[in-house]
Amino acid sequence: MAGFAAAVAASFRDRTLAVDALYRPGGAGGGNACRVVLAAPDRTQNFGESRFVSDTVMVSIQAADAPTFAAGDTVEVDGVVYRIQGTPTRDATRLVWEAEARAP
Repeated sequence: MAGFAAAVAASFRDRTLAVDALYRPGGAGGGNACRVVLAAPDRTQNFGESRFVSDTVMVSIQAADAPTFAAGDTVEVDGVVYRIQGTPTRDATRLVWEAEARAP
């Protein structure tokens, strides 16, 4: 497991995958420096015969950097503050949190 944890940590240090960020538990305070992976996939939802596509932002952060990652926390990247929505989930190894976020 230590090898896998090292590989995950290396991926968050990779400048092509992750970006510098400030993590704020509860959305308050000065923030803790960390690295996050941002993704912006379109989400498709069906309602009856209609299909809706909505923009989303997904934030991935190492559990070691955000042990209590929860709805209402914020992640700031390049001056944009993303508020975590819903309940974040962890991967199978419990090393990485992933959550949907919204910018104001």
